[in-house]
Amino acid sequence: MTPYQNDATTALLRGLRACFGEDEALNFEEIRSRTWASATFTGARHEITMRLAGSDAPASAARFVATLGEREFDLRGHVVADIALISSEPAPGADGRADMRLRIEALTVEDC
Repeated sequence: MTPYQNDATTALLRGLRACFGEDEALNFEEIRSRTWASATFTGARHEITMRLAGSDAPASAARFVATLGEREFDLRGHVVADIALISSEPAPGADGRADMRLRIEALTVEDC
C-alpha cells in the first residue's frame, strides 16, 4: 500500500487531475517543483507539462484553459496562490489524433 502523500506537488497533481473527467486520458509528462519563500509565506513553485489524449482533447483543453484562473483547488494543507497557462499546443498522438500538450506554472503556499 502506498502511503498518503501530503506534499504540495502531489496535492496539486490530484487537483489538476480532478479538473478532467475520468474518461479523459491525462498524463503528466514533466513535473518540476522547487521550494519558495517570501517574508511571510513558504511554499513551492511548480512547472507541469501534461498531455491530453483522445478525440476530445482540444475541446477539453479549451474548457480547462478558459476557467484555469478562476478554479479553486482543494489542496489539504496548501493553497494555490497563483496558477497560469504557459503554453497550449497540439501534439502528435497515436493514430494521427490531435493530442494537446499544456504547460502550467503554479505557486502553492502552506495554509497556516
